[in-house]
Amino acid sequence: MALDDNPVDAVIIGAGVVGCAMARRFALEGASVVVVERAPDILSGASKANSAILHTGFDAPPGSIELQCMQAGYDEYMEIRQGFNLPLLDTGAMVAAWDEVEEARLAELLAQAHENGVSDAGLLSRDETLKREPALAPHVRAAILVPREVLIDPWSAPLAYATQAKMMGARFIFNAGLQSARHDGEFWHLQTPDGTLRARSVINCAGIQGDRVEEMLLGTSTFEIRPRKGQFVVFDKSAARHLRTILLPVPTARTKGVVLTRTIFGNLLVGPTAEEQEERDRPEVTQPELEMLIAKAVELVPALENAPVTAIYAGLRPASEEKHYRVHSMPEKGYFCAGGIRSTGLTAALGIARHVHGLWSSSHSATHRVDHTGNQKPASSPPAFPCPNLAEHLPRDWQTPGHDGVVCHCEMVTGREIEAAFDSPLPPGDFGGLRRRTRCAMGRCQGFNCLARLASLSEGRLSVPIAPETA
Repeated sequence: MALDDNPVDAVIIGAGVVGCAMARRFALEGASVVVVERAPDILSGASKANSAILHTGFDAPPGSIELQCMQAGYDEYMEIRQGFNLPLLDTGAMVAAWDEVEEARLAELLAQAHENGVSDAGLLSRDETLKREPALAPHVRAAILVPREVLIDPWSAPLAYATQAKMMGARFIFNAGLQSARHDGEFWHLQTPDGTLRARSVINCAGIQGDRVEEMLLGTSTFEIRPRKGQFVVFDKSAARHLRTILLPVPTARTKGVVLTRTIFGNLLVGPTAEEQEERDRPEVTQPELEMLIAKAVELVPALENAPVTAIYAGLRPASEEKHYRVHSMPEKGYFCAGGIRSTGLTAALGIARHVHGLWSSSHSATHRVDHTGNQKPASSPPAFPCPNLAEHLPRDWQTPGHDGVVCHCEMVTGREIEAAFDSPLPPGDFGGLRRRTRCAMGRCQGFNCLARLASLSEGRLSVPIAPETA
């Protein structure tokens, strides 16, 4: 695919949650967009592994781009979620203190929350904390309650952003890692395995590869990605009854710490760890860290001592050498970067997209802002793509007749849901993409009972087939 004769306004490198939100924002504003992703599907990197919390920004650095983007992203998510059928579990969050040192820090954290505009955050005494969460260990001392922290579906939201972008004309190219790039003074020429793309602007949303992409584009990088592995343990759905509020630790200078929270899918989640590593493609799970997470969960909620574990997983966060977002631009070269987006990226993605589009639009003349047809206009009635509901607390597809049978009994995924995923405007490219769209093979048996059927249903429909030895 050579587009030298038909340049686009923006090529977005990376189809994680930030890249998906970026594609949507630019398409909404009337730009011609191509998204280039080296993996077979969206959300195949850091975005596939997170705690799925929609944050208020109560503990973000005051005055930071991160805070601005988190709060703008939170507000926009609330505005659009019903049109996309995106679920929300209204839990609130508590920052719990477990010793004198942590308790002493609560006043400072509360003042920061109020400075950040989260005025409804408030202190809870020990008795008030235990009244709200009676299963907590009795040595809890106090907590800050942040009522508007909520849980969302971490995969349906970016899928909705990307699908809306595609329905408005954005193109997604998968299995297409960037091979080389040059700027001729007016256009970027980007070489991919599928051919050359020509663009007025490039937006770096490459996540864990963000510094390497910047070096390929500019010859050097202004930041260094230092991968930070986070491991998680998913307890069985029966464990969720022991906690109704997101339980946050008092953060340190390095990390937000280990979180204990329900998921929108009915489980209980503990994690992540924060482990520095050099490898960027292999977030392996390790027994000592998993045992530590389980022990931590039991320490905080003793009733979890014998709770069965459904799944374990790990992801890599694109941390950099500095603890803030690496959002910057070189307008004269049409280069824009959303790098170093760490654990708050799911919340901030919509806000980051608005911020970068603002940089882009303010730095281009009217001539540069129109596409090759001379007709760039914001969408007046953008199409919406209602996502299938996967949340446990809301009606599911298996409860409606005509669902073509239940394929995955652990997560109650129907044949109709599998077919709908493949027939959607942005179908899955690999098994991971199918799992994130439907939750198939994510339950207690981890696919042991349904993989053969899934392999049959997906035959010839995935760019990376389900391996026979897996099925």
